[in-house]
Amino acid sequence: MDDEALAPVYRMTVDLNVLDHLGLNLYSNIAAVLTEAVANAWDADAETVSISVDPGSEWIEIVDNGIGMSVADINDKYLRVGYRRRDEDPAHGRRTSKGRSVMGRKGLGKLSLFSIADVIEIQSAKDGQSHGLSMSVAAIREAARGKQPYHPEPLSPERVTVTGGTRIILRAVKRQRLGPGVAALRKRLARRFSVIGEAHGFKILIDGQAVTAADRGDLPKVQFLWTFEGTAPEPATIGHVLEREELPPRFDAWEDNWRVGGWIGTARFPKDLDSEDAGNLNGLVVFARGRLFHENVLDKLNDGRLYTKYLTGQIEADFLDADDQPDIATSDRQRVQEDDPRYLQLIVFLRSRLNEVEKRWNDWRRKHEVQKAKETSPKLAEWLDGLPLGFKKSAETLIAKLSALPVDEDDDRKLLYRHGILAFERMKLRGSAEELAQHVDDVEKLLTILADRDSLEASLYRDIVKSRLDAIKDFQGLVDEDAKEKVLQKYLFNHLWLLDPAWERATESPIMESRLIEAGVLIDDLTKKEELGRVDIAYRTNAGKHIIVELKKVGRKMKLLELQDQGQTYVDKLSKILLQQGEREPNVEVVFVVGKSVEEEATNPDRLKASMYAISPGSRIKHYDTLIKGAQEAYSAYIEKTKELDKLEAIVNGI
Repeated sequence: MDDEALAPVYRMTVDLNVLDHLGLNLYSNIAAVLTEAVANAWDADAETVSISVDPGSEWIEIVDNGIGMSVADINDKYLRVGYRRRDEDPAHGRRTSKGRSVMGRKGLGKLSLFSIADVIEIQSAKDGQSHGLSMSVAAIREAARGKQPYHPEPLSPERVTVTGGTRIILRAVKRQRLGPGVAALRKRLARRFSVIGEAHGFKILIDGQAVTAADRGDLPKVQFLWTFEGTAPEPATIGHVLEREELPPRFDAWEDNWRVGGWIGTARFPKDLDSEDAGNLNGLVVFARGRLFHENVLDKLNDGRLYTKYLTGQIEADFLDADDQPDIATSDRQRVQEDDPRYLQLIVFLRSRLNEVEKRWNDWRRKHEVQKAKETSPKLAEWLDGLPLGFKKSAETLIAKLSALPVDEDDDRKLLYRHGILAFERMKLRGSAEELAQHVDDVEKLLTILADRDSLEASLYRDIVKSRLDAIKDFQGLVDEDAKEKVLQKYLFNHLWLLDPAWERATESPIMESRLIEAGVLIDDLTKKEELGRVDIAYRTNAGKHIIVELKKVGRKMKLLELQDQGQTYVDKLSKILLQQGEREPNVEVVFVVGKSVEEEATNPDRLKASMYAISPGSRIKHYDTLIKGAQEAYSAYIEKTKELDKLEAIVNGI
């Protein structure tokens, strides 16, 4: 068999243009890029990695004091795209010499540097030997076009200054990728690693200043804290936390080495989680092996409950990146393959624990927000403390929610409290029904709810009492001051319940009014009104009844025959109009409101009664000076409730 027959038929090649996909376009911000450089320093057992950013944004320098790289290491590991250390280095591929869990896995992270710089200079020293090289995007593209391998340019010995560890300089920096600045970079890097600090023997410096856990910015915002058993923040960092609880770190059915660490917290206000430098802190960051594995798993929980707007936290789940399991991180290591069983188990676990968080959050928030609100407003405390037991918990929940709303001005918050109290008083009946349904099997609580019924029903009169008493008072003022008849006319027509409490829902009918104008019942002619002794006349309907109300001039002395004649004319003309509309026996009432008494009221009341009946059953005469007395009598039940009204009014006005 000849050599040609032995030659392979197929061949796979990897073009250097993969740089576009795995380097230039894979990472969108400087924090994500520098995460890869910092992770490499960790894997090199560095104790310190120092990042410096040129004030003019011309260069970025990353220096670590790790084990460094030889020329062979550079060629076989660093420059080899796709080098899988965990699989190919039997001695320290999974654990470093210091026993650290290796962060790197895909062998692609070094390409990320090209997404923010066109030129990369690397210097490293190992075993007393120092060397360096320079790479450029332009040179790599040129090699790719010629289908040639790329050979980075060695640095001259005088340019190599390192004596230990590794130094990377990024030149020709793409300024649009740098983001909002060094302060933001510090916070965002802090949120990408959970192994920063003396406890882990690993320090990150930016422009000479150490990055700390406090730079993450989330824990200082936390009001309530939940920690997973076996892990907890430093005590000095959580002195401001008002409530704290420990959560189980695993499901019993999980594999023995599966557990979750970290913490979950809630802020007092959602706006507290807005950070200009660190970005939105409303989320749960997932770490594996001490570095960012998922930017925000909260988005994947599909939990729309209110408490999620207050959530922040850091979840440790090393089992997501186990050495003996497939790699589920995406190429940019900021998300995961969401159909992996490990990730699905984490989601189920977090949903379960967050259900516990939500229940406790409601209790804690009601407790602390109500206490804070009561301290702020003694009148609010008076209202809450005076509520029947059947409503107190619901009222406290309401006040807690109002107190936690993101309102900046105290006056606006007090306005929320006022409206909240009034709304709660109106909705007590519904609240009672909910309490009744919840506690129907609890005799003690059921008796408490039933005992509260009297005070509950009294509160339902509140709005009606207020409007009725104000109207009676205002109308009394108009009469006492001998107000102009036109004002009196408009006021009375807008408050017909003063004439008859049954007319609360009396309504106008523009079409009928137009017919009555054509018939001459409703008139605008002042001379004609004066002749009839009239201020004005109004037509209303109520529950199938047709009502004509005529206001006579306060000083005009009317004769009974005049009123009877006018009233019969109104009824006849209205009945004729209604007959044309198909209503054969309409129920019509005519009410005359007069200022001076008709003579027969005192001398012959039977005749007066008969004359009014002759107009139509229900027709009658009312007096301006008796309207208030009649209204007060008709609404005596409301007036009896003024003590409750005054008390509530004092509370609302006092907030």
